[in-house]
Amino acid sequence: MKKKDIDKFKKILTERRKAIVDAAQSTRESDVMMVEQADLPDEVDLASTETGQALNLRLRDRELVLLKKIDKTLKKMEDGEFGICERCGEEIGVKRLDARPVAELCIRCKEELEKLEKGFAE
Repeated sequence: MKKKDIDKFKKILTERRKAIVDAAQSTRESDVMMVEQADLPDEVDLASTETGQALNLRLRDRELVLLKKIDKTLKKMEDGEFGICERCGEEIGVKRLDARPVAELCIRCKEELEKLEKGFAE
């Protein structure tokens, strides 16, 4: 893979990482998660608030998973292993990395894995 491609993906991942960390920090600092039951006049308001909090927590969990993948990918860049399929060792196409910079598998291996997983689901 060309150095300019790697630099492009590194910039994208670094910016995405910063956005996730900043969002997590602002959530932690805000009062959104700190609502007193006494502040909500009825059960519907309470249920609505709890649902919103649960959704926010699920989103943060998903972002934490993505953050770990971004860190792993940035480490691969440092080690010169970025863009190499973890399953077959072939190069991952730039188009695939454009769509998903944290991709660990080439498109062929990912499709094979999904077929296998689908077979277990049936």
